Order: sequence, then C-alpha cells, then structure tokens
Amino acid sequence: MKVLRVRRGDRTFYGQLLLERRAVRCLDPALGLPEVVALSEVTVLPPVAPSKVVCALGNFRDTPAGGRRVGAAPVLFLKPPSSVIGSGEAIVLPRAAARVEAFGGLAVVLGRACRNVAPAEVPRCLFGFACANDITAPDLFAADGLPGRAKGFDTFAPIGPWIETAVADPSALSLRTRVNGAVVQEASLADMAVSPYDLVSFVSGVMTLLPGDVILTGSPADGGRLAPGDEVRVEIDEVGVLINAARGEAERAPLQ
Repeated sequence: MKVLRVRRGDRTFYGQLLLERRAVRCLDPALGLPEVVALSEVTVLPPVAPSKVVCALGNFRDTPAGGRRVGAAPVLFLKPPSSVIGSGEAIVLPRAAARVEAFGGLAVVLGRACRNVAPAEVPRCLFGFACANDITAPDLFAADGLPGRAKGFDTFAPIGPWIETAVADPSALSLRTRVNGAVVQEASLADMAVSPYDLVSFVSGVMTLLPGDVILTGSPADGGRLAPGDEVRVEIDEVGVLINAARGEAERAPLQ
C-alpha cells in the first residue's frame, strides 16, 4: 500500500493512494472526512514529519567507512526535521558550499514507539519504507570533520514519494540514483554492512524511536554532483521514485 501524507483544509492526515482514481482513502475515520478524497482537493505534503532523522554513515561495503571491521557498531548522525522535503520540492544549494552531492538510499519509517527492540521484532514497529536522498556538501564535511553542517541544511533530506507498506524484504532491493537521467549510483541493498532491520534494532538501543521517525540506512559511494537546474531521481525497486530539482540559494535581502 502506498501512503501519502496530505492536508485538506485544516486537517492533515495519511491516506492510501488510489492511483487509478487519482484519489486518497483516509486512514483515520475519526477525522470525519469522506472515505475517498480526490487528489485535486488535497495538498500533498512530505510523507513524514519526524521528531528526528537518524542516519547511518558509510553503511555500504564500497564506502570508506564501510570498510570497518566485521561486527563494528554503525556510525550514526542526525539530520534535523527541517531538512525534510517531499518529492517534487526543490533542493536548495547553499552559498556556503562549493560542492553539493546527492546520495540515494532507503528510508525506514517507524510506525510505533520502540526501544531496545530485537531485529526479529522490528517489522511490527514499522510503518513502511520510502526513497531518500542524503544531500551532502563534501567540502564542508572535510572542513568540519563532522557531518552536522554538511548534511543538515534545509532541504537536505528529500524523502518520498510516499510510504510503501508492502515490502517483503528491504535488504534485497535494487537502488539507482540518476542526475539528469544519467546513473550515478547503482547497488543492491544486500551490499549494506548492516541490514535495515539490524540497523533499526541498533538505533533503538541508543535512543527511543517515535512514530514517524525516520532512519536513513546509508548510501553507496560516489554521489552525483548537483548544479542549479539539475534533476535528481532516487529509484528503489518495490518502493518508488523520488524526484527533486536543484536550485541555487537566493541572495539574502539587505538589512533595512
């Protein structure tokens, strides 16, 4: 099932996407909305509004950090909720960065609160999966030695195009990232150093995960460089295609 997060009037809700009918079926009867609402009557929002976005650094075996010894703990960092945008929204390339790159990956969306959950119990805690783009300014990462600024700008966490709830095995999917149609990344999620369910289990041992929280499971090496006007697509089989264009940051208005 493909699930969108939408707004109709002053109500924000999750709805099952009915592609052929170009409509959504409201998943919360308590809201008192019509069961089926036309897409023309709603505003499609980013599919998640998380309290936190937890990311795994170097979780593919072809990345530098992916070469750490077998059994080593995953390296985690956080993206702020303000970095999240949906499919179709623009990635803003900040003036502070000399270079910005796109790194496609799988997003895991939590459906219920959990703490210290075992890998085998992770599926019952999940809402579903989405495509994600870990936008990064590598020159700022190199300058700071930490990912906070380089990966934390507004619009640096595109997620979408929806939440897919019907994925049998997220560790066996194919991933492609394209910039202006050219493939810049292609990998199997089987190449992860730590599988999606094991990663969720590990993160839950560090912090409480809340409904709507997102875990980005990592990306293959060698992202695609972005310039204003470029279009980047993250494609994951059985999940969807996340599409965003890049634009330059507007000049700041002069102080009055």
